[in-house]
Amino acid sequence: MKPSLRGKVAIVGAADTEVGVVPHMTSTQMCADAALRAMADAGISKDQIDGLITCNSRAESYKYHAEAMAEYLQIFPSYCINVATGGGTTFSILHHAITAIATGVCNTVLITMAESLRSGLSKEQTMSGQAAVGHSQFEVPYGPTVPSLYALIGRAHMEKYGTTPEQFAAIAVACRKHASMNPNAQMRDLITVEDVLNSRMIADPLHLLDCSLISDGGSAVILTSAERAKEFSSKPVYILGFGEAHSHEHISQARNLTTSAAVESGKRAYEMAGLGPRDMDFAQLYDCFTPTALIELEDLGFCKKGEGGAFVESGAIELGGSLPMNTHGGLLSHCHPGNPGSMFLLTEAVSQLRHQAGERQVTGAQAGIVHGQGGIMSSHTTLILGKEIN
Repeated sequence: MKPSLRGKVAIVGAADTEVGVVPHMTSTQMCADAALRAMADAGISKDQIDGLITCNSRAESYKYHAEAMAEYLQIFPSYCINVATGGGTTFSILHHAITAIATGVCNTVLITMAESLRSGLSKEQTMSGQAAVGHSQFEVPYGPTVPSLYALIGRAHMEKYGTTPEQFAAIAVACRKHASMNPNAQMRDLITVEDVLNSRMIADPLHLLDCSLISDGGSAVILTSAERAKEFSSKPVYILGFGEAHSHEHISQARNLTTSAAVESGKRAYEMAGLGPRDMDFAQLYDCFTPTALIELEDLGFCKKGEGGAFVESGAIELGGSLPMNTHGGLLSHCHPGNPGSMFLLTEAVSQLRHQAGERQVTGAQAGIVHGQGGIMSSHTTLILGKEIN
């Protein structure tokens, strides 16, 4: 049996940049800003960083992005890697970072990501990217965009389980309620179910307010071993479990539209952590569209398959409910700058477990789940975080 990595690594620094519309900063500047903020949070200098992970930027394309950011920050790491994966598999790099630290390849890893998705790309460039994600032979020729592909998933859940547009809308309403308490959120005005249903139809059954934002923003975390975490000035948050699973790349090849590989990634994370859904005080889930979050709630074990609609409609995912979800506002209301979007789920979880979330704090939070997915419900990574190792 392989030795468990449970609790071997801790997050000792976490920070976000300004988000929303940030025309005065490039993606490179935001990536560096997030990194410096995270270092300040950890109470360390850049000379103490010996591992660096970044993700590609569409607005400012570097052939070797991680090396370019190391040069920009004047960091000289022994471990340096760039990822070009989608929103969910951004989290899979934590697996690499945890392994590198646990095996002694490096001691302190900085993961920093940023994108100027709103200010750095024209509307035409954004739409061209949205239309190019499908299979080149079986999807792209028919002109689907990302929202239309996710709409297939929403419609399938409605047809199979009787889920209603009002239930999808309840997710957007809850996320906006949480964003209203977050001074850094892009959209803070409260909305109602009626507001969601009356917003412009984008791809049936998805209305405008069922869809995530288009944003600028950056986020960073710093990881080190649990033993070394005690040397840092910040409160450590421990990675108790993680799991990864991949089911397909293109939606036309998906075997199931209403159940995702989150079932497997969640199972692996829970098993490593020795915890289950009932032990989670909050959930930070990838909510690029409202049906995505609903299916993740089911697949991660918070309600039975087909009962996600009733679960979210009950108020369970709001602060004060049984499972507060996306307490910063999520991709639907906080921000979504593309690939780095999932990083904000992670930094919010750190804030919650440090009990530093202010008005949106989940009372007594001890453990939480963070989940990202990439592609069109294709690739999934689940993290279980804890305030303590035991």
